Parts: sequence; structure tokens; C-alpha cells
Amino acid sequence: MEQQYPSALLERAVSEFAKLPGIGRKTALRLSLYLLRQSETDVEAFGEAVVRLKREIKYCRVCHNISDGEVCPICSDRRRDGSLICVVETIRDVMAVENTQQFNGLYHVLGGIISPMDGVGPADLEIDSLVKRVEEGGVSEVILALSSTMEGDTTNFYISRRLAHTGVRLSVIARGISVGDELEYTDEVTLGRSILNRTPMKG
Repeated sequence: MEQQYPSALLERAVSEFAKLPGIGRKTALRLSLYLLRQSETDVEAFGEAVVRLKREIKYCRVCHNISDGEVCPICSDRRRDGSLICVVETIRDVMAVENTQQFNGLYHVLGGIISPMDGVGPADLEIDSLVKRVEEGGVSEVILALSSTMEGDTTNFYISRRLAHTGVRLSVIARGISVGDELEYTDEVTLGRSILNRTPMKG
């Protein structure tokens, strides 16, 4: 039976919350009623934070991570090893690797992986910009830290072919991560070891 709401405004709020991943209508109702009990100042601050996130967030022109400026704090940190680039699928993967505290290089966010079934091809990803970064020099190793899936392996292979002419060393994270696993759901110890124990990529 469909939930009846005493207010069209409440129903609209529930419908908007329910669009979020992992949020059903019951949880959406609970969140809406929670906000209704908060002060107007707190609710306005919440709304402003979400709107500003969408309007003002930038993407690093170097690695494509999210940033408040043109270049993210990781890329602009002179203490990081610029000769190492860790290639990941998403921004969440950058956070996952950073939480291991086992990597001191730079990143490159592809924005996904090659998946013909989902209509995602190489041109839809930040692969050309990765090739350009390596071609510009100063990079000694590219670590491919993509999901242990068929799509992840396909993307690894494609990138290796695109970078073959540069002579850069290519490695993949160790398979301490189970086949089919996504990086963001891997525990920090396992992920950290997988990066430290990375292996040369074989064609």
C-alpha cells in the first residue's frame, strides 16, 4: 500500500531523498522528518552546503580529482613523488588509497572503466589526458589500481597499449584483492599491501 502523506511538501522532500543511492522511501521519510525538527538555520546550512557542492566544486586539471581550486591539494603538494602515478576509476578510490597511508605519489582519475555493455568506451574516460601526462616526462611508473573485474582488466590492457611507446614502467596492484572486488570496498590493510606489493604488468 502506498504511503499517504499529510503534506505535498513532505511528499516532495521524501521523493527527492529517495533518489539518492541506497535510500528507500522509509529512510527518506525519516530524514525529511528529522530535518523538519531542526532549526531553520541548520536546515538552511544543510541546503546551502549541498547547493555549493554542486555549483562550486572543481575538478583538478591535472588528475581530475575533485578540488576547491584548479589544482587539487595532492597534485600541488611538493612532498609527493611526481614520478609515480596511480590510476584509479573514481574519486572514491583516491580516498580509499589515501586512507592506507601507503602511497606518496600522484593520482589519475579515469572517471570509470571501459564497459561496452554499459556504453562506456575509451573516449568516455580520461585516458588521453593520462597519456599526455606521461608523454610530458618525469613519470617513471604508472600503477594501474583498477577493479579486479573483466572490465578492469580490459581497461588495464587498453592503457598498457596506449602507453607502450613511452617506455614507462607499468604495474598492477597485487591480487590480494579478490577477483570482482571494487577498490572502495576493500579494507585499508589489504589495499595498502596490494599497492606496496604491486607487480609488473605483463602484456
